[in-house]
Amino acid sequence: MGRPDDARAVGVLVRRLTRRWIVPDQSREAGLALLSRQSAAVQRMRMAEGHRFHLAWLDDTLVGVATIRDDSHLTQLFVSTRYHGRGIARRLWLRAMADAVRRAGTRRFTLNASRCAVPAYRRLGFVATAEERLSPNGVLTTPMELRRDPAHRQRA
Repeated sequence: MGRPDDARAVGVLVRRLTRRWIVPDQSREAGLALLSRQSAAVQRMRMAEGHRFHLAWLDDTLVGVATIRDDSHLTQLFVSTRYHGRGIARRLWLRAMADAVRRAGTRRFTLNASRCAVPAYRRLGFVATAEERLSPNGVLTTPMELRRDPAHRQRA
């Protein structure tokens, strides 16, 4: 579980990956605003507000992060590009989902996916609930959800 001391590493990882994968599909203004909401200070504030941060470390290097708000809305799922294809995102998601189910009995999870992330979220079981559109923050995203069958158990 992420702690305030981890906020700097989270901010660095998330901002680097956002610049590489998300910003190119956004307007300049939306991209800059998105990056400003991913600083270490903002990550620390989200931790203080109760967002749950699940982190993947390789030795002393943060290689992935999954963040859930209100035990139901996935706000961040990032894995360092170098480590794509190793199942880290799936393990982070399964751990975050299991934590939310344990804590709150959550059966429905939501997220707003960037264009490049939609296929990855589909592989995790999410489905689009609307077409790609501008969020209230001006970021181009696709709203998605995953409904969890209470009889179906997944392992983290």
